[in-house]
Amino acid sequence: MSDLWIPLLLSLKVAGWATLFAAVLGIAVAFLLSRWRSPLCNLVDSILTLPMVLPPTVIGYYLLVLLGRRGWLGQWLSQWGIELVFTWQGAVVAATVVAFPLVLKSARAAFEDVDYRLEDAGIVLGLSRLQVFFRVSLPLAMRGIMAGVLLAFARALGEFGATLMIAGSIPGRTQTLSISIYEAVQAGNDDLAMILVLVTSASCIAVLWFAGLLTPAQQRHRGAR
Repeated sequence: MSDLWIPLLLSLKVAGWATLFAAVLGIAVAFLLSRWRSPLCNLVDSILTLPMVLPPTVIGYYLLVLLGRRGWLGQWLSQWGIELVFTWQGAVVAATVVAFPLVLKSARAAFEDVDYRLEDAGIVLGLSRLQVFFRVSLPLAMRGIMAGVLLAFARALGEFGATLMIAGSIPGRTQTLSISIYEAVQAGNDDLAMILVLVTSASCIAVLWFAGLLTPAQQRHRGAR
């Protein structure tokens, strides 16, 4: 049973932290982009959402170049005794990078659906910009944001390529569910691979179902048309 529970708990820990980081960064950047009126806005958005279309191995290579011992950021972190390569923290970084665009896209669309006149009314009533964000913009966009956060969690839970390159496959330390499936298939352990596949599939289906429930009804009707 340890072959099942250890990768599952590790995957949940990695996906949980990655989703938290992706949510915080994604919501902040999405709000700024939704209020930024510049021709460069779409260019910045395209760059930030590249992980959605780049092969995971390419993302993993970028992370190795950046965070490896010879990378400029990796060298700086090593001076403080922080090593991310071949650690579960490195897996969190990889999962955060691939999950971030899902939060960004959903949150930006949700913020753009917020009526600007409501924000202006809050300012007229004496609220600061920060207060307007937390008391007006964020609550009104919350359903769309949560849908993106759940999608990000599902993506982080199933991350494979970038995680394998930056964190490796160390049993009990960096071997997540998706990597465990790969290793089980390579070892010819079809029974374990099938169990891991079913657990992963059930988890992702549940998350996607909840995300669908949180999608604003107006967007669902638009999709039905």
